[in-house]
Amino acid sequence: MTIANPQHLLRLVLSCRKITAQVTNPTTSSIIAMASSSEQEFAAQYRAKLNRFPRSHNYWDSKIASRIGEKLGFRLKEIGVSNVEIDLIEELSRPIHHRKMVIPLFESVKRAGVGVAGAEKLEL
Repeated sequence: MTIANPQHLLRLVLSCRKITAQVTNPTTSSIIAMASSSEQEFAAQYRAKLNRFPRSHNYWDSKIASRIGEKLGFRLKEIGVSNVEIDLIEELSRPIHHRKMVIPLFESVKRAGVGVAGAEKLEL
């Protein structure tokens, strides 16, 4: 992040069960917008994967990540945020299979009209 013009920071919290995207204010570090696969909209899909046989070890995929990015982008536009920044070092340190699944999230945020600084460096 640049000191002269700090941008809002987009961070992802990933587990095998859910994905959460949150945007924090650069000065106060408080969360200003977030979207998660644990929201009501995704409950039916989660239950379907939970009861599937053979059992899956991952309950979200790139389609869900894309939808979460879309929701987050709309929420950011609603509150007037037009640009966010990702922690590139953190995102590059993720395993490649997680990185492939979260790239659609960043693309969805961009399609919603919010710039994502650093996401272009994640392309595989």
